Amino acid sequence: MSEKKIWFVTGASKGLGLTLVKQLLKNGNRVAATSRTVNDLTKAVNDDTKQFLPLAVDLTNEASVQQAIEQTIETFGKIDVVVNNAGYGLGGSFEELTDQEIRQNFDVNVFGTLNVIRKVMPYLRKQKSGHIFNIASVSGYMGNGGFGSYSATKFAVVGLSEALAEEARPFGIKVTMVAPGFFRTNFLSSGSVMYGKNEIADYKAVREMKYFLDNVMDGKQAGNPEKAALAMIRTASEANPPVHLLLGPDAYKMVSEKLVALQKEFDEWKEITCSTDFDNE
Repeated sequence: MSEKKIWFVTGASKGLGLTLVKQLLKNGNRVAATSRTVNDLTKAVNDDTKQFLPLAVDLTNEASVQQAIEQTIETFGKIDVVVNNAGYGLGGSFEELTDQEIRQNFDVNVFGTLNVIRKVMPYLRKQKSGHIFNIASVSGYMGNGGFGSYSATKFAVVGLSEALAEEARPFGIKVTMVAPGFFRTNFLSSGSVMYGKNEIADYKAVREMKYFLDNVMDGKQAGNPEKAALAMIRTASEANPPVHLLLGPDAYKMVSEKLVALQKEFDEWKEITCSTDFDNE
């Protein structure tokens, strides 16, 4: 864990990204961090040393991402670790959400991540090293009613991370998909969770979920973001890091229960599943 690396972290002005950047700088690493506005980022990180490079980046704009990658390499010489952390939650049933709301959710959570991957891979491939962390969620393993769009984006992050891990492995590049449970960041209270504007009264369960997150869960999450950041830093130092990394006992419990439920359902419907081949071949 003592090896100093050069990190590129998106979505770094708040939440887990901000905690990670502060811990990295504290440990003597060099960090390029992105946010939509530099002022918010520099104020939040509060570090004016040459170890820290704040960057204003629109992750949905390929040219903006390319410029940030190039500026990081010009400043620090290379990139060792990439953390695709930027993203936001979107609440509402599918019937309530508009096409624009869902597409914007995918633009940031999925296509923003893909933009960074596409722009950084040529450099990592050339140096034949690197580690890409894609931040997903337990919602990437289990669809949650009332947060279907967000779940869909995180399912996509899980899938693209698995595929990227296979593609990048021959070049000595490691890929880890991180799925946190509930951590006590400002994710629920800082505008990082949006809700569809078109509320339909019949969806009472969606309103109840929103009330629970806003008034019961917020500020009482069991997960410690400092420990989450340290877990990621430790994973970056491993010779053979996992492709899937759950963070938090709640994440471990929920995803494990999902796997058991899936196997049970597969077994119950095995007869129909296995009835579709040609006969006598």
